Amino acid sequence: MATIFCTATSLDGYIADDRESLSWLFTTESDAPESAPESAPELPRLHFSRFFAGVGAIVCGYNTFDWVRRELTASGDPFVWPHEQPTWVVTHRDPDPTPGVTFTSSPIADLQSELVNAADGKDVWIVGGGDLAGQFADLGLLDQVWIHQCPVTLGAGRPLLPRRLRLHRRDVETDGQFTAMLFDVVGPEPRTDS
Repeated sequence: MATIFCTATSLDGYIADDRESLSWLFTTESDAPESAPESAPELPRLHFSRFFAGVGAIVCGYNTFDWVRRELTASGDPFVWPHEQPTWVVTHRDPDPTPGVTFTSSPIADLQSELVNAADGKDVWIVGGGDLAGQFADLGLLDQVWIHQCPVTLGAGRPLLPRRLRLHRRDVETDGQFTAMLFDVVGPEPRTDS
């Protein structure tokens, strides 16, 4: 069981552009099928289906939740949270109730206990954003960073992980135009004055 920040990023380190859009991501080609059994032999080791099969609980910030909501209701359909795993959204807002989603402003250390209990031996997925993942890292509660790097530069937007962290590369492979990388979190990256 691990707490993993799994997301896609642009080559210059942004997870959303300056208009909170991910359109750049969905126009990038992948070799592997979007949805396949995690045991399919043709899937890359770091394919999202393999990762998602091990997820027992999900946490994200309100901006990430709101982007998913906007995308899924753009055609006029009612909003239904797309994942079966218990999900927490960290926010100080008071959004409308959503089945399967718990809105919370609990401290991250307290929330981590709930996530781990709900995950029941599986992984906790920090969907986004980068600052939320950084709050877990600040407390030593972020175990891995799993990114799918897209060959596009955005110039501005939401940064991948706005913290100084030392990571250790565990695995890397390609998937179409993406480079998938899995890192273990070593800890804070100290500043050294020279």
